[in-house]
Amino acid sequence: AAQPAAFDQRQFRDAMGGFASGITIITTHGPDGPVGFTCQSFTSISVDPPLISFSISRTSKSLAALRAHGRVVVNFLSAPQQALSGQFARSGTDKWAGVTWRPSEVNGAPTLDDVTGWVAGEIVQEVEAGDHLILLVAVAGISTDRRRPPLLFFRGAYRELASPPDEGVVGAR
Repeated sequence: AAQPAAFDQRQFRDAMGGFASGITIITTHGPDGPVGFTCQSFTSISVDPPLISFSISRTSKSLAALRAHGRVVVNFLSAPQQALSGQFARSGTDKWAGVTWRPSEVNGAPTLDDVTGWVAGEIVQEVEAGDHLILLVAVAGISTDRRRPPLLFFRGAYRELASPPDEGVVGAR
């Protein structure tokens, strides 16, 4: 059997960048107000029961708030929210400056305005995964706005869909 070729961290990052992903902002509450961070590692896990997951760096300043509050909203960013993605990706700044949001009716965690949708739920499990943790979330509510095109990331750059999205809003539960 042939041995796999050796690769370094930069080559690994470049290869993973060949997979287009949506951009989310994970939100919860902390002791001093809302907490949030930009996240690409979001995925749907199960329909029955409804489960999602995302990963977070073990060194993230948001991790303590996620563990303490336990309730999250995964906000799916729309194409015009590229600056918001960058704002929530930076550490040591006021991420919430100029951000409009409201508490989720489902669990109280912040839902951001003008997103393509969101999923709200409660963290039910942590899975060790190298320098990250994978958080498994039981879904309690959803919302989708099909009129808004998604913000995508591919090969190190933000992208948008070439065709317009379907119209319509699917309500929250």
